[in-house]
Amino acid sequence: MALLISNILTGDAEIWRAAITKELPDLEVRFWPDVGDANDIEYIAFGRPNFDEFPAFPNLKAMLTRQAGVDGFIRHPKIPDVPLGKLEPTSGDPMMTEYTVMHVLRLHRNMPEYEARQAAKEWKPVDQLRPEDRGVGFLGLGTMARPPAKILQQLEFNVASWTRTAKDDGIPNFHGPDQLEAFLNRTDIAVCLLPLTAETNGILCARTFAMMPKGAMVVNIGRGEHVVVEDLIAALDSGQLSYAALDAHTPEPLPPESPLWDHPKITVMPHVARRPPVSQLAPQIVENIRRFEAGDSLLQEVDKETGY
Repeated sequence: MALLISNILTGDAEIWRAAITKELPDLEVRFWPDVGDANDIEYIAFGRPNFDEFPAFPNLKAMLTRQAGVDGFIRHPKIPDVPLGKLEPTSGDPMMTEYTVMHVLRLHRNMPEYEARQAAKEWKPVDQLRPEDRGVGFLGLGTMARPPAKILQQLEFNVASWTRTAKDDGIPNFHGPDQLEAFLNRTDIAVCLLPLTAETNGILCARTFAMMPKGAMVVNIGRGEHVVVEDLIAALDSGQLSYAALDAHTPEPLPPESPLWDHPKITVMPHVARRPPVSQLAPQIVENIRRFEAGDSLLQEVDKETGY
């Protein structure tokens, strides 16, 4: 039995091999492109998949991805017909949680405006809302969104979520297309952690920005395709939105000519919200393989029909 690791984006081979074989000593760990005998490969863990280059793996049982979004490859014509799981902690990712909470607090406490006033050497306080008077809305309430939403709720922010179907997580929930406008009407800071699907592509656009309170703010930690860039810039320039923090972009890396770089009301981050190390990913690989060998399903298994 062998595991093939491909483009996992972090750590070197010996660290990976030591971490996994310590727990699964009978599992041989190989690294792309050194596949060896393809008949031995029963599991693949990857960051960016090489489906166009992979040989056939006759005995492949399951695949594991460290990518939070699988939209870039889930419809690939050569994707093996085996279960696919995400290498995400079932309780959420601490890096994603701290990143999300950081940006919400930064916008809530008017830090972009203070940075501008510092640059202008202007000593002038900004009126500050209390958390309970600030509507924070999570577009998507999956594994990565739930922990920061709960923390912000504990800090007494007025937190709500919008999801495809109804959720009962102790957080006020709006669901379905018919409830999107009501959700956005009460959202001062919108946090997008949606999967990318045909329905969510371009969801942050002129139409939805107009549904938000004047001066609202946006944090996109989902996919670059969630944002219609021209509409975002227009909303910021008109004052309908006051600020945006963007971690995901289209394309990536963001080209130098993109207007996002120099806009005074936009923070550009190079897709760094979640960068899990080997010490976090390896135990998840081990647990998933153990579960699968015992006849259980993968943790965080992807529904190939919905695309997430």
